Amino acid sequence: MKFKTMGAAVCAGLITGCTAQQKEVPMTGIYEIEVETIAGETIKLDQYRGKVLLVVNTASKCGFTGQYDGLQKLYETYKDKGLVVLGFPSNDFLRQEPGSNEEIQSFCKLNYGVDFPMFGKISVKGKNQHPLYLYLTSRQTNPEFAGKIIWNFNKFLVSRDGRSIGRFGSRTTPEDGKLVAAVESALAQ
Repeated sequence: MKFKTMGAAVCAGLITGCTAQQKEVPMTGIYEIEVETIAGETIKLDQYRGKVLLVVNTASKCGFTGQYDGLQKLYETYKDKGLVVLGFPSNDFLRQEPGSNEEIQSFCKLNYGVDFPMFGKISVKGKNQHPLYLYLTSRQTNPEFAGKIIWNFNKFLVSRDGRSIGRFGSRTTPEDGKLVAAVESALAQ
């Protein structure tokens, strides 16, 4: 089942903050959502079915940018067990991700050795919010972990079957014991 976003007044009861400009939001699950890779290829998140996902909105000129290092280490440690870190650059917070996709990719690779999947720059809030973040922050599609993204490096943990099973704020580093324990628990299932 899918629904199309409507005008803000009509839509307010369904999903907070949606507008007529937004795309369809899949109600069936995260795997129905299309995203653009940092290289410009459109894919469905279905290609990650069966993996544990850590979905992170990133920025390269933020006080939390150093978390790229921890995210890469977390990915390297657990990728063979099924963890995939998905980085979604966003310029929504004080313009802390001003570069092009090519510049972002180069920055991440050169400075942090990032080789986990990175995606094209998106909006994680506001009238142009990407359907992925509309899905992750909506009470209808993610009731336990819903709520606005308030800064860069928010982290959503998604189980192998596509359910959101954790959310961690910007101040929670990839090395944080609670986040690592949640990842390990998800991988064990």
